Amino acid sequence: MNLLAFAARRLAGAAVLLVLLSAAVFAATAVLPGDAVSAVAGVDASEAQRAEVRAELGLDRPAVQRYADWAAGALRGDLGRGFVGERPVADVLATRLPNSLLLAGLTLALTAPLATLLGLWTGLRGGVADRVVSTSAQILAAVPEFVVAALLVAVLAVWLEVLPRVSVIPLGGTPLDVPDALVLPVLTLGAVGLAVATRLLRASVADIAATPYCEAARLNGVRGVRLAVRHILPNAAGPAVQALTLTTGALVGSAVVVENVFDYPGIGRELQLAVAARDVPMVQGIATALVAVMLAVLLLGDVCARLLGAREGHGR
Repeated sequence: MNLLAFAARRLAGAAVLLVLLSAAVFAATAVLPGDAVSAVAGVDASEAQRAEVRAELGLDRPAVQRYADWAAGALRGDLGRGFVGERPVADVLATRLPNSLLLAGLTLALTAPLATLLGLWTGLRGGVADRVVSTSAQILAAVPEFVVAALLVAVLAVWLEVLPRVSVIPLGGTPLDVPDALVLPVLTLGAVGLAVATRLLRASVADIAATPYCEAARLNGVRGVRLAVRHILPNAAGPAVQALTLTTGALVGSAVVVENVFDYPGIGRELQLAVAARDVPMVQGIATALVAVMLAVLLLGDVCARLLGAREGHGR
């Protein structure tokens, strides 16, 4: 199968998965206890007032019909308005999603080279260094993000007082206007990403180093840096892309927690607020956008890994 056909098949699968996941998100919000009526009408509203608000929000219609109407609007680029504040969902995405992408991009820029070096070093070296790094990465991957965030805040914000505890961004500004506000969220996400990527890359490098191809190179006197540069790295490029793709997936889930811990103005923070308010259109739009971003990353990773794999095979 050529690359274009492979990409087309993956794209079609991603589109189907996006529809199914958006429906799953809608169903999940429909079965949650409570709804947006209390947030809009107030807890002291009478039954008549609640019924009127429910009709205005369209919550008196069957869930299937509401989802169908939402999906039809999404295909036209209209994601609707939130129940709380009546903010257009597209405007919220345009404002908050770039902040989350900035956070993820900075985290990947920090973790990718470091994870590559650690994975290459431990995968080739083995021994005590491998066990120490692998065990440390495993422990770090098991620690919840909010625990890592709390430790960083305790050390860097409370004890040393060199960084702010929360990411306060001026009204109308961007996180780049306050670089200090990015440090703790990036370090927290970076710790999670580094643990995941290092373990995946280390396993790939160790597998490649054990192949007959590399064993033959060793028998011919190729060792150390030369072995890594000429034989390991070219063959590890595809697995490295896949490892970084999976790391990005881990970062997407972690970002929701981290943004709320540091009050970072990203899309994860908006999602948490929307879920708390049972704001179905906002939850649906944000969750679908996050799924779309993740599927796009996975698709790009698959295509790049396929392309690199084809080049590796041709090179041999």
